Amino acid sequence: MARRNNRRRGPPRAPAELSIESLAQDGRGVARLDGKAVFVAGGLPGERVRAAFTQTHRDYDEAEAEAVLTASPERVDPRCPHYGVCGGCSLQHLAPEAQIAAKQRALLEALSRIGGVAPEHVLEPLTAPVWGYRRKARLGVRYVAKKGRVLIGFRERQGRLLADLARCEVLVPEVGERFGELAALIEGLSVREQIPQIEVMAGDGAISLVFRHLEPLNDDDRARLTAFAQDTGLFVALQPGGPDTIVPLWPQAQPLSYAQPDFGTHVNFRPGDFIQVNAGINRQMVVRALELLDVRPDMDVLELFSGLGNFTLPLLARGARVVAVEVDPAMTERAARNAIANSLAGAEQHAADLFAPDPKAPWLARRYDRVLLDPPRSGAREMLPYIARLAPARIVYVSCDPATLARDAGELAKVHGYRLEAAGVMDMFPHTAHVESIALFVRPGA
Repeated sequence: MARRNNRRRGPPRAPAELSIESLAQDGRGVARLDGKAVFVAGGLPGERVRAAFTQTHRDYDEAEAEAVLTASPERVDPRCPHYGVCGGCSLQHLAPEAQIAAKQRALLEALSRIGGVAPEHVLEPLTAPVWGYRRKARLGVRYVAKKGRVLIGFRERQGRLLADLARCEVLVPEVGERFGELAALIEGLSVREQIPQIEVMAGDGAISLVFRHLEPLNDDDRARLTAFAQDTGLFVALQPGGPDTIVPLWPQAQPLSYAQPDFGTHVNFRPGDFIQVNAGINRQMVVRALELLDVRPDMDVLELFSGLGNFTLPLLARGARVVAVEVDPAMTERAARNAIANSLAGAEQHAADLFAPDPKAPWLARRYDRVLLDPPRSGAREMLPYIARLAPARIVYVSCDPATLARDAGELAKVHGYRLEAAGVMDMFPHTAHVESIALFVRPGA
């Protein structure tokens, strides 16, 4: 028997006119040609485009819209001059209000298709300013000898090369408007070919740049970086190895934090820590989560994937007793310090593997009125049977992946009997196809 050749074939010779029917979850338009799906970068539903094919596969093809013949009324001019090359944003050609509507549809479709469930109420989307919102990012850095200069930015949409960016419209302006300065700074360093990335972390009133370097810096390098920090007011730190090797260069004290004014709390963090990238959405998200939980003083709340205390501190401020469980022991320790820094008592911190839970864990032998969880993209499937046994009246699930939320929602509803009372999206990453969402599950009779 002849072997089947599964290798991708090159693009066809001729472009084709296509009608875009819908949006895929990655933000590309979906069309059909001779019954075969075609994913068209830059195409919007309702449009007629001339598409140039980039790859053909057995079950689908890929293409780019090289001309829009009939435009959608929701099409807008991208603000970023690098749109279409940089892989950081894929939806700048779609009006922001249409972007969030598409994400809401994607969430509801995933819940129905994957989980077989639908929320009783669809929550109004949470939105905030759509430019200059990103306070956490990892910028790629590369010295290109043939060009004789340093490139800074994100990877290109097609391929593994670093896009040649002059600025970034979604990054906090203090950094997004300084790509040229940063490139010139690195070009003057002795280790310019040994700096692969810059980590950006912005708090309230302070921004940290962590320069990863694969070779030691000399005195002149340190002096240049220090002068840059002093001139700009940005914190500069160095990272010669893994995340635990980050050390401040200037200033020596580099406190980072963000306020939670709705609760009178603040979260301290370090470069490399996980924080939500969008400050405006995060503030609204925490308020909504506590509203959906309907938490009251003296309630017992189990918080899973609790991190640095983004939800823990507001829960404590509302008078709840919180058992916070986080996978990373270092984050657990810093969360405990955050509670002390806010003069809040009533939190019990645990570090545990939430993907392989220990049935004998003492925090699973308690009774809880509410459960709040904010897992990574893989979801919280392993914890669902344990949560169901605890029988909380309300479960609030914050998700960064509609597919795993839908999968877990189906199990909570069909296996454990919870009602999916409400769900909706939050525009945590405007101009990207990333969908952040929140859902409320209620125990019948509660």
